[in-house]
Amino acid sequence: MKIYEYGKDNLAEFCERLRERSPGFRKDVEDTCRNILDDVRITGDKALVEYTRKLDGVDISPDAIEVSRTEIESAYNSVDKNLLETIEKAAANIRAFHENQRENSWFTGSKGVITGQKVTPLERVGVYVPAGSAPLPSSVLMNVIPAKVAGVSEVILCSPPGKDGRIDPLILACCKITGVDRVFTIGGAQAIGAMAYGTETVPKVDKIVGPGNIYVATAKKLVFGICGIDMVAGPSEVLVIADDSANPAFVAADLLSQAEHDILASCVLVTTSKELAGKVLREIELQLARLPRKEIASESLEKYGAVIITGTIGEAIDIANTIAPEHLEVCTIEPFALLDSIRNAGAIFLGSFSPEPLGDYFAGPNHTLPTTGTARFFSPLGVYDFVKYQSVIYYSKEAFDRVSRDIAAFADAEGLSAHANAIRIRGSEENK
Repeated sequence: MKIYEYGKDNLAEFCERLRERSPGFRKDVEDTCRNILDDVRITGDKALVEYTRKLDGVDISPDAIEVSRTEIESAYNSVDKNLLETIEKAAANIRAFHENQRENSWFTGSKGVITGQKVTPLERVGVYVPAGSAPLPSSVLMNVIPAKVAGVSEVILCSPPGKDGRIDPLILACCKITGVDRVFTIGGAQAIGAMAYGTETVPKVDKIVGPGNIYVATAKKLVFGICGIDMVAGPSEVLVIADDSANPAFVAADLLSQAEHDILASCVLVTTSKELAGKVLREIELQLARLPRKEIASESLEKYGAVIITGTIGEAIDIANTIAPEHLEVCTIEPFALLDSIRNAGAIFLGSFSPEPLGDYFAGPNHTLPTTGTARFFSPLGVYDFVKYQSVIYYSKEAFDRVSRDIAAFADAEGLSAHANAIRIRGSEENK
């Protein structure tokens, strides 16, 4: 991990390198995804079967694309009961948190005028759950539960098959726990196409959510407008603000918990203490040697890891707001005192006993978060992502008559005579 000193070293280059990890435009990936999406749109299930064979190395027939309820029940029953209890506890926390995000329709008015906002759940949502180097059952909980809390009528889920042609049992068990309505054994860009366009077997959805690799992310970008998407997420990242009260072993462990995700993951320590920085680096060496995924973590730390020394905590917060990390840990003696000054972060973890993995699995807030600086303008996935807002307007005749001249004059000023006529005609004698 490279060490920088705030005010002396050029941090702009490092920040730009973090931004470049975003799954932006890559012509080769976009061309591949566009071809896959076109094939799925035109030939439906046939394309799903062909790409599953070609890309996943699994032969699957069209009538086996959808997972049966029997298979889901069997998968649920195969999972260790203690683990199921843990998942149920996590699901309860996630559900309770997202219940607080519910919004109701509202109306206001007087003297013959009623205006308001109608909150309407989406009808059908598609959830994508990756299963590359390891299955991600926590993604089922984080994406399905807020959709169900929002009142979405139907939630479908797609996940790629393993070499045995089946979805990981733990993912299927989480489908049962969260109440997924239908499950399909397809992955990659072809799954995104199936949910966006619909096939003979997979229904078309209103919105697609969930993480994935660069092909999944690119496919989601390409189908946006055909349906909605949550966000285009990039590699995982954590930034830790720490003073000399922080435990160096804790900080090192938290940085490594992100580094093991991916060679593109970013882990940044911003601290006012050079002594702490040195201790953290030594702890990283010790802990890294024991990790099964140490090669991945080591490359991540080398390319996208950094230790930044600042003179003040205020400077540390400025850096955090500039980088706008997915996960921000505040390991200082008074973490709550800094909360108001933190503007840009996907999720904020306060104190030394609130590590990022707590949010990944159990605490309740969503772990689907904006990455690569997009926390400047994106929010975590939530109930609000699964509803739409409709304006409601009512005017009585008396209320309309009071404002009709003003509206007609406004329309005339814009040169839209038909607009003005739609107002004036309601005031004419023959329509009274």
